[in-house]
Amino acid sequence: MRAPEWRNWSRTESVHPVRIETPDSPEAVQRAVQAAARQGLTIKAIGAGHSFTGIAVAEGVQLLLDRLSGVVAVDEASARVTLAAGTRLWQLPKLLAPYGLALQNMGDIDRQTIAGATSTGTHGTGGSFGGLATQIVGLTLVTGDGHLLRITETENAELLPAARVGLGALGILVDVTIQCVPAFTLHAVERPEPLPEVLDGYLERSAGSDHFEFYWFPHTRLALTKTNTRLPGDAPRRPLNPVGRWFDDEVTANGLYRGLCALATLAPAMIPRVNRLAGRLTGDREFTDASPKVFVTNRSVRFRELEYALPRAAVPEALRELDRLIERRGWRISFPVEVRSAASDDTWLSTAYGRETGYIAVHRYYRETRADQLEYFTEVEKIMVAAGGRPHWGKLHTRDAEFFAGAYPRFGDFLAVRDRLDPGRLFRNPYLDRVLG
Repeated sequence: MRAPEWRNWSRTESVHPVRIETPDSPEAVQRAVQAAARQGLTIKAIGAGHSFTGIAVAEGVQLLLDRLSGVVAVDEASARVTLAAGTRLWQLPKLLAPYGLALQNMGDIDRQTIAGATSTGTHGTGGSFGGLATQIVGLTLVTGDGHLLRITETENAELLPAARVGLGALGILVDVTIQCVPAFTLHAVERPEPLPEVLDGYLERSAGSDHFEFYWFPHTRLALTKTNTRLPGDAPRRPLNPVGRWFDDEVTANGLYRGLCALATLAPAMIPRVNRLAGRLTGDREFTDASPKVFVTNRSVRFRELEYALPRAAVPEALRELDRLIERRGWRISFPVEVRSAASDDTWLSTAYGRETGYIAVHRYYRETRADQLEYFTEVEKIMVAAGGRPHWGKLHTRDAEFFAGAYPRFGDFLAVRDRLDPGRLFRNPYLDRVLG
């Protein structure tokens, strides 16, 4: 009998694995990998299930790394912290606080495991800052032959550019070492602005601000901009009033918006009015607080997402084309479109590899019909591919290995590392078969 059904957060993927294991040490992971190999089973670690793609689907042995969590080691002189692979991002502020440290940059969701987040190329925003993978200076994984392999800047260093964003294809991560920075605060300014002005200024603002992003509400000329400026850790803080923050984030942004999305699903003609209302009810606030409290936003409204990384200069016109597409097709899109940026980096399968990058993410409420979601994502993807885009590894897309061979200059080198570390394809699944061949 197979194990109970597993489903990811967005309900786009499900599987009944042969069995589930919960190792509590690197050695236990080794034993699990060796046992799977003897039995002819594939094996995968699933993280928190926050990927929209099937990257974590485990048809054979499913590893839950929740017992492999917490701080493994700290080098206070270099501000480097080694974390067990199952550590959740939301745990990091408390774990790093005793050392006065923080992540250099974060995304706006913190439910993921540290291993899952780096394996899928998770990023935040900031034109001069890279994603999570750029902060990783070392890691340990269990390879296809069951051995522990340490990869750092000085040990097996040639593998580090591949392993930082490894897609779960090179082995099971058991720990990662992060280059942290002294804890800092962020001065946050959130306000609605006219979309044409935001697009005209996107390149300048994404390059000149520490962290700039915006949300555009389709069927409106409104963008909600978010600009975060880095300050020293001892800078005066002016946090949001707890009651006001709870009302903005939980009552309005999650509770009321969930209700509006559900209502719009029943009556799509209402969506333009709903979006105008949502735009008026969100944003327009200013505060200063510890960086994790500013970077992270609670998201409890379930959705599905497609996100592409474009050459940064291509972002404004791609968004204008998306706007024209929505109006031309007569679609009613309730979820805002998110636009962010990242610095160029040298990780082989990073979406920002070798170029200054901008991100466009589109979403659909999960209860909308699959046919409507598929039509929208398919047509948006055409715009993004035409603009030179690369899809986020953990978000919906239809690209395959032939596409990625042209999109990533070091794709062939990554496949060679995979052949070296997992020649028997112990860590494969249908998603990896599609994207890696």
